[in-house]
Amino acid sequence: MTISSINQKKALSHIRICDFTGQLAGAGATRVLAAFGAEVIRIEDRLTEGSWDILRGQAPYVDDRVGNELGGAFNNHNIGKLGMSLNMRLPNAKEILTRLIKVSDVVTENFSAGVLDRWGFSYEEMKKIKPDIIYISNSGFGHSGPYSNFKTWGPIVQAVSGLTFQSGLPEMPPAGWGFSYMDHTGGYFMAIAILLAIYHKKITGEGQWVDMSCTDAGASLNGPVILDYTVNGRPLKREGSPNSNRSQHPIMSPHGIYKCQGEDNWIAISVRSDQEWHNLCSVMKNDEWLSNRSLDSKEGRVDSADQIDDVIESWTKGFNARELMDVLQAAGIPSAKVQTPPDRVDQDENTAAWELFPIAEHEEMGKVRVDGVPIKMSQTPPVIEKGAPLLGQHNKYVLEELLGYTSEEVKNFESEGVV
Repeated sequence: MTISSINQKKALSHIRICDFTGQLAGAGATRVLAAFGAEVIRIEDRLTEGSWDILRGQAPYVDDRVGNELGGAFNNHNIGKLGMSLNMRLPNAKEILTRLIKVSDVVTENFSAGVLDRWGFSYEEMKKIKPDIIYISNSGFGHSGPYSNFKTWGPIVQAVSGLTFQSGLPEMPPAGWGFSYMDHTGGYFMAIAILLAIYHKKITGEGQWVDMSCTDAGASLNGPVILDYTVNGRPLKREGSPNSNRSQHPIMSPHGIYKCQGEDNWIAISVRSDQEWHNLCSVMKNDEWLSNRSLDSKEGRVDSADQIDDVIESWTKGFNARELMDVLQAAGIPSAKVQTPPDRVDQDENTAAWELFPIAEHEEMGKVRVDGVPIKMSQTPPVIEKGAPLLGQHNKYVLEELLGYTSEEVKNFESEGVV
């Protein structure tokens, strides 16, 4: 059975992607497509052992072993892909890439702007190789505009997107988000862009170049604070704001995070309506609030948000967060325990029901839990079984079966350092 035949009868089994993406902003996009059957050929630098993606050999590790094939994040971001190594400094590598583009539907990358152009594979050159090729580039600031040559990384994108400034406690400096969520956003936008371009090609027969800015994708997460400024003229940083423990959008009260029993245990509670407010008062057995007419409306509760939060937290401190969540949910009040990774992975019953952290088999690491795909499809569900490829693991398949090189030619490529 060939690798291609394994992917048959999946939603994207007819799609082949020549993939130069790395980290999460790019690799996260092709990761999703691979789970739905796309043949994603992950190309890495043969000479520098995968340095295009610094996550390949970085922690976290599954055990005491450390090495270029053992990076946990790299494995998570590249499950289900095929691995090819290629030294683009050598002429034969460019000839190999030309052949691979000819048999691919999509070329994807998230290098800094202009890298493929410098290799001689601009979109115009790719069209000469395959006129209907789809080329997706997802750099930090895109290929146009005054920032197009700027270098970026997670915290930089977070700052430029306007997100870092939003996270913090009153009268404290910006806290940042602690993780590069813009990489996820960039990856999701990129996956959508690939699918839209594929659909356009199906209808018209035309390929195209899709130029993306990961930073501007991150800006889309600003949401209400941008509206508050443009419509109401109110800056985000003002007295009492931002307050990361209280959500201000949409306006409601209570609407925040509250301490529970134990060390660093919290619960989120949102009351959206007068009925939910009455339900909360009943659960708390707070007759004073029930009889206080000024708190019967959302506006009245927002005006008293500080006092309400103080009373709620003095109450929640006496409860186990998970048990209180169940009590509040049973009363029709939106609530959830603020979960730690162990909570979410090992203790939340919904995790298993949705297969959120399936096990993938990696050639070196063995069986490792990875991020799942929270999409259920009755006819073409996502499948996650294989971990990320080793460096150059599928060179023989790509070169011989897809591109038609002889085994002798492949041996020569290896001895010359091309692959």
